[in-house]
Amino acid sequence: MRVDARAVVDTNVLISAALLAESIPARLLKHLLHQGRVLFSEATFAGLEQRLWRPKFDRYVSPDIRRALLHDWAAAAEWVPVHDAAERFSRDPDDDKFIHAAVAGRADALISGGGDLLALGTVCGIAILTPAQAWRRMTGAQPPAQTNGVRSRT
Repeated sequence: MRVDARAVVDTNVLISAALLAESIPARLLKHLLHQGRVLFSEATFAGLEQRLWRPKFDRYVSPDIRRALLHDWAAAAEWVPVHDAAERFSRDPDDDKFIHAAVAGRADALISGGGDLLALGTVCGIAILTPAQAWRRMTGAQPPAQTNGVRSRT
């Protein structure tokens, strides 16, 4: 994967990045924001917003920080229009919005921790990778050791 990689990052990986600052998802997202491009469609961002505002996150991330994260991610991302979202790829139809955004944005990768997406491997020439796999492809290095006790799937 190119240094200036274009990637769609699924909601669970983004939320992990928000909750765990030293996690592989957080480091990967920082890397993408500085040396690549994160792609959002209206549907992928709306799903992120909806999930991040769930009350279960109140004890982990303040409303001000959530607002700032959403603002900053939206401003730093490349927005891609999805014109045809009818085709189905995943066993979970809710995952298809990530594939549609990746295809529309000509992404190099779709980064996910979800089994249904990862089971697909590649769709339309776009690799579906875990955060650790994406890190290895982008940096050529093993993922950094996690300091928070959370493991990333490889």
